Amino acid sequence: MTLCSPRTVLHRAAGSLAAAGLLAAASLAGAAAPAQAADTPVFTLGGPADTALHPYPESGRPKASTVGISLNNPSEDEENGGFGGYFTLTFDLRGVAGVADVKFDGESSPDCEITGTKAVCEDWGIWPGLQGAADLLVTAADGSENGDSGTITVTGEAEGATFTPFTTRVTVGGPDLVMERLPFRTELAPGEKQQAPITFANRGTRDADGVLLTLRYSRGLDIPQRYSNCEYTVDDPGQPDFGSTTALCSVEGAFEAGATYTLATPLTLEATERAYYDTFLYRIQEDSAAQRAAQRAGAAFERGTGGVLKAVPVKKGAAVSSADLNPYDNQQDVDFRTKNTADFVAYGDDVAGPEGSTVKADIGFRNEGPAWIGHIRSGEDVATVDFTVPQGTSVTSKPERCRAVKADGSYREDQKSPAPRYVCNTSMTVRDGAGLDLPFELRVDKAMVGASGAVTVRNTWLQNPKLPFDPKPGNNTAYLVLNGEGGGSDSGGATAGGDGGGSGEPSTPPTSAPDPEKSPSGTASPSASTTSGGSSAGTAGGSGDGGGLASTGSVALIASGTAAAALAAGLVLFTAARRRAARQS
Repeated sequence: MTLCSPRTVLHRAAGSLAAAGLLAAASLAGAAAPAQAADTPVFTLGGPADTALHPYPESGRPKASTVGISLNNPSEDEENGGFGGYFTLTFDLRGVAGVADVKFDGESSPDCEITGTKAVCEDWGIWPGLQGAADLLVTAADGSENGDSGTITVTGEAEGATFTPFTTRVTVGGPDLVMERLPFRTELAPGEKQQAPITFANRGTRDADGVLLTLRYSRGLDIPQRYSNCEYTVDDPGQPDFGSTTALCSVEGAFEAGATYTLATPLTLEATERAYYDTFLYRIQEDSAAQRAAQRAGAAFERGTGGVLKAVPVKKGAAVSSADLNPYDNQQDVDFRTKNTADFVAYGDDVAGPEGSTVKADIGFRNEGPAWIGHIRSGEDVATVDFTVPQGTSVTSKPERCRAVKADGSYREDQKSPAPRYVCNTSMTVRDGAGLDLPFELRVDKAMVGASGAVTVRNTWLQNPKLPFDPKPGNNTAYLVLNGEGGGSDSGGATAGGDGGGSGEPSTPPTSAPDPEKSPSGTASPSASTTSGGSSAGTAGGSGDGGGLASTGSVALIASGTAAAALAAGLVLFTAARRRAARQS
């Protein structure tokens, strides 16, 4: 039995997230059997507190509502925190007799059986984290009436484990809040504003006692109003997210079945100076303390100080003939494309060391804005840092996200031994003022003066290296210089990208990170590997010449031990230490 196999868990998780109208990223444990925890584990059963059922129809088959039962293993040890044993889930259906009929989704609950008012599911293995346990397909029973209600209780049992039981309620009929789609302009310019007259209807069988309006808009958008009956939170800049703002607005009133409502004053949606690819989500639900707590998900919210957000009726009528109690129509979202640019500036480093020593180098890039770049829908990485190793050195330590490739940028099977070139992908988002910091360690195999390797931020496709949003390709390349003669910031060498993006003057790519205090966004850059995400997959590349990128600069072999000692005494103290101290200050 494989009820909780990774395939099944993914299937259930996708359904549950869609029903909740949430966006999330999930990682699953491998297919290997989880290990038994040393202490007796306690697993928590869960699911929706309440579910509305479509009333039993006068003709035709009744419509089913899905009640997803979840199982949470609180262990944070993904490798050894699983439970490797058989377990049984028992569903007590006596509370819904005459109110609802219950079946199991055969695909996601293959090992479940119902006998009378009792159902039993058997399975083996509980992986760390939250996972689907079973999906109940519930319909109103023949003869039930609008407002009839009952409960289903789920308990678990396993040798060497304890389960916290869960009870869920189902009710025949209820409000069905449906969000209408607004005709937004989706091709925008920075600073452009448009009205958002949020409009929704109640197509259910009873009134809704207050509604909860959820607004979520990504980093390039803003709604300047801050209402006193709304609470707001912004994603933590250090987390792998979209830099989004979420507003939860509790709107009081009785929202009648069959009526349509709109905001008394439309919202104002603005494309800010950092907009590029952005998304706006708007959702309506019946308000409750449990619903608000679920939407907060533990985040800290701050209440607005403006006026009160209100909704007023625009149209009234009798309740619709066929109820549409459907949680999937509570939400709408829209994607915007703003005509904007982002300047990705590569930086290298100056390092020094005698033959046989190991040196540390910090390379990467910064997004000088004005736009943030996020591939919200596709989830694709925004860019790749392409690093050619200087001659006479070997990489001994690299960031986890970086992958070794051949000298021409093509795929390399061997990932353990030193390679001539490395590619390091960002995540799906790169904020304005942030970027990617990549610490490398290199062994000096041969002491050479001025050995250099290119550090280029480019498109993830090797055959098409140009960044489509970056108007200044001239600063996309910098250099890591080993034992440079000058030791100054101008040791970056020749420009590897032309005129710096149409300025008419050649540019010299930096060999040190841009000053975060001078970021156009006015925000300091995170200190390490900050791309607003944590994707560690490198590009597999392809055959070719590496997109025309520079390889190594001219070098001169140091012939005597005296010269090596001079470099060790002078450049190590003056160049490497000075630059790293400056970046850390």
